[in-house]
Amino acid sequence: MSYRALVLIDGNNFYHRLTEARVDPWLNYASVSKKIIGDRTWVGTRYYVGQMPNTPTYKKSYDDQRKFIGSLCAQDPKISSHFGRMEFRYPTDPAAKELRAYIGSLRTPIDPAVRRDLMEISKRHHSVETLAEKAVDVMLSVDLVVGASRDEFDAAYILSADGDYTPAVAAVRGMGKRVFAASLPPCAQLAAAVDTFIPLNPGWFVGCY
Repeated sequence: MSYRALVLIDGNNFYHRLTEARVDPWLNYASVSKKIIGDRTWVGTRYYVGQMPNTPTYKKSYDDQRKFIGSLCAQDPKISSHFGRMEFRYPTDPAAKELRAYIGSLRTPIDPAVRRDLMEISKRHHSVETLAEKAVDVMLSVDLVVGASRDEFDAAYILSADGDYTPAVAAVRGMGKRVFAASLPPCAQLAAAVDTFIPLNPGWFVGCY
């Protein structure tokens, strides 16, 4: 029986699931990996995340991410980081548009200064800059499928609650590999696609720091 196990972490997804459960994400991921795979041989852990832009607005997030990834990869040579990209988005806020229309429709006079301030607020929030993570799920899925085709592992452990991985999971299981998923809380779609879903809770991470 083969025991080679590879751990693939959807960084952004897993990080936010941890923080939502009030678990400190600054874990020892070597310990996490060894605990999740049990008695299998750990061949490596890959951490996938969108790289924060080094701009004045996101400078702190950029620095925090660099520090986190540096600490992560220093834990063990078997741990590697893999960066996707972050795309700027400028979605419009329908509430801002609705506010301007409402102010314009008022028949009861309001203080001109108040009207001006409200219009300025609606204009400022008409479009707000946001970031969207791109390519991370594709990178993880490709590595999962290619690794299986190259016989680099016998079992893969995906730390994520993202159902988008189900096609890749099906392909890898079709090659005779076993695939497990673990997260908190569970993802029903991904849980149904893998061999076994491993439910995690805050207590599970005791001893992983």
